[in-house]
Amino acid sequence: MNRKTGARRGTNDTARTATGHARSSRRKFLSYYPGGFEDDDYLTLERSYKWNAHVRWSEALGEDDFRRLMRKGAFQDIAARVVTIESRTNLLFSFEKMALRDAVRTARGAEAFTTGLFNYLHGNGSLKDRFSAWCDVVAALPRRQTRVLTWPVVTVFGFIAQPRKHFFLKPMVTRKAAERYGYSLAYQARPQGEIYSAVLAFARKVRLDLDDLNPRDMIDLQSFLWVLGSDEYPE
Repeated sequence: MNRKTGARRGTNDTARTATGHARSSRRKFLSYYPGGFEDDDYLTLERSYKWNAHVRWSEALGEDDFRRLMRKGAFQDIAARVVTIESRTNLLFSFEKMALRDAVRTARGAEAFTTGLFNYLHGNGSLKDRFSAWCDVVAALPRRQTRVLTWPVVTVFGFIAQPRKHFFLKPMVTRKAAERYGYSLAYQARPQGEIYSAVLAFARKVRLDLDDLNPRDMIDLQSFLWVLGSDEYPE
C-alpha cells in the first residue's frame, strides 16, 4: 500500500483504538499534511532541514571523529563544528545561539562543553544520569548576559546527532501539545534527567499511537507535536 494513501485513511487498529485526544491530534496534523510523514510539504517545511543537520553532524562529528578530535585536544574545533551545524537551523532562538557562542569562545568553555557533550552522547551510564550530568556542564559554562541552560540548548544537540534516540524540547509548544493530546506531562523549568525521561516517555506514547503513519524517528514525532502546539498551526 502507498504510505501516503495509508496515512490519509488511517484505518488500522492503532487509529481505531487511540484516545479521542489522540485522534483529534492526528486529524489536525493530517489537515495540514494529508500525506502524513511522506507529505511533500511536510518534508519541505518540517523534516528536511532537521535531517540535513543530522547528516552534517554525522559527516563532521560521528562518534569516531568526535573521539579522535577529543584525543587531539581539539576542543575549540569541535565546539566550532557543533555551533556551525546548529546555526544552519532555526531550532534555537537567536539569544540562545548567542549565549552558546559566547560560552564556548574560550578554551576552558570549549573543553567543558565538548567533553560534556561527548559523555552525554557516547558515555556510559543511564541516559537519565548522562542527561543530568550534561545539564550540570551547561549550567557551569561561562556566560555574559543570557543564561545558557535552557531546555532547547540542552536537547538540540542530541536531537541533531541521534534523532532516533533524542527529542528536542521547546517547552511551551510541547506542553501545549501534551495538553491537547490529553497527556499529563511532568515539567520543571530547570532541565534535569527525570523530566527529560518523562518527555521521552510521552514521545514513545505518541509513536505507538501513530504507528500506522510510520514515524521514522524523533524528528517526525517532534514535528508532529510542533504542529499540535505551535501558533504557526492554528486550529
